[in-house]
Amino acid sequence: MKKFNFALIMLIFVLSLIGCTGGGASKEEGEEEGRQESVKLNVALNAQPPTMDPLMTTAVVTRDITRHVFETLVALNENFEVEPMLAESYKVSEDGKMITFKLREGITFHNGEEMTIEDVVASMERWQETSNLGKSYFSNAEFSGEGEDTVILKMEERLFTALHMIADPGVAAVITPKSTIDGASTEGLKEFIGTGPFKYEEWKSDQYIRLSKYEDYKSVDGAASGLVGKKEAKVDEIYFNFVTDASTRLAGIQTGDYDIANAIPFDSAEQLEANHDVKNHVDHNGFNGIVFNKKAGLFQEKLARQAVNAALDEEAILMSAFANENFYELEHGLMIKDQIEWYSEAGKEQYNQNDSEKAKKLLKEAGYNGEEIVILATRDYEDHYNAAIAVHQQLESLGMNAKLDIYEWATVLERRNDETAYDLFITGFPTEPIPSSYVFLDSRTEWPGWTNDPTMDQLLDDINSASSQEEAQVLFSELQEEFYDYIPVIKFGNKTTITTVRSNIEDMDFLHGIILWNVEKK
Repeated sequence: MKKFNFALIMLIFVLSLIGCTGGGASKEEGEEEGRQESVKLNVALNAQPPTMDPLMTTAVVTRDITRHVFETLVALNENFEVEPMLAESYKVSEDGKMITFKLREGITFHNGEEMTIEDVVASMERWQETSNLGKSYFSNAEFSGEGEDTVILKMEERLFTALHMIADPGVAAVITPKSTIDGASTEGLKEFIGTGPFKYEEWKSDQYIRLSKYEDYKSVDGAASGLVGKKEAKVDEIYFNFVTDASTRLAGIQTGDYDIANAIPFDSAEQLEANHDVKNHVDHNGFNGIVFNKKAGLFQEKLARQAVNAALDEEAILMSAFANENFYELEHGLMIKDQIEWYSEAGKEQYNQNDSEKAKKLLKEAGYNGEEIVILATRDYEDHYNAAIAVHQQLESLGMNAKLDIYEWATVLERRNDETAYDLFITGFPTEPIPSSYVFLDSRTEWPGWTNDPTMDQLLDDINSASSQEEAQVLFSELQEEFYDYIPVIKFGNKTTITTVRSNIEDMDFLHGIILWNVEKK
């Protein structure tokens, strides 16, 4: 009986333990069920950025990632017009020599610190000293603070395009904490702390960059438009995956491994159109072209550059790059026709000449004697590579000893800074809001290719100090005429890019690259 009672007591004790444990497990399971799962956006990019510091590179992949982390005082809307961003408002003086920015209140950085006048002034001074636009046009300007919420820009001369330069999304005038600027090196920022809707978390080299939702982000009012208006992080994390192989991006977007994939091969567009699980976004994407090395080698000679410009069949190059005439446009203008305040017909007769006899004559006058011509290009951008193949063939048919040097994009960015490494390279440019933003026009930018033309420099200065848009447009026509004489680069024509998204991704926008705030994953 004693044994039976002891066994009964033990059984009751064990059952009570099981009951307690079961109740706890059920509660935890209930909590897990009630907890919202993290929403991740997987983006496949065709290239890895050389840096996360927007002031240290013109690489578009850096621009496309960092725009989600950093913000500027003013930014461009979908019509390329300037609107306030971190500034609540701005005012230009009557003589055009002073711009007053009133800052928005309560803006915090991703480290939790509130944005101050000191942060803004330090950031603008760094942009002034580091960026091509800052060094070229603001070297004698002064940024200073006044009171608790005002930053003043004073310039020695009127700068008609000053606000557009500060709003330029290329090498953007991003606002970061003064402490991170103080800790920066010659290679750039060591901490990537901004005010944007997403914050930087980690970078695994050759794999991905991860951003997370910034819970304390303070959006401006108004409808979203380009890089301004309402910004809301509707996903918890963004993974920018570096997928340099086009076939891998293509397969991944179809299987659902990626939610968004950029730089989809143009010959795959029709295949994707038949897939109801994905949708293509075909967007204007500036233009591709040749940049000549004007510091060393044959193309120091203007006649040699003019010879290549006379020889090229631009339509053949564009068809090679984009596979279908629906994805490109034969167009000579540096500004597109939608930019009615800038567009010009000047220089049109020098575009797409396809005249080999004229080209051979110019080459002879330039003193070409069969030396090797190195073409620097990448396969990370298939349109760059396919254009390079076509250019190589056309130069060979002209009798030039041309050689293709193909590298990953990061290496191209590195090698293009070495005047002994190449004679020309293939790259792309976004359509800029103002002429001064084209780095290849200005001798003072020291950008690879090394333009050196005092006439274009003076015309840029005249445009930037113009008293009206009408005057600026006339001056730009003169500039474009000079561009087609000096030939710092050769424009192939206007291009598009295909960004493919899964059908459950909504509200993705595009302005000089993808915009992922306000994007929802259903």
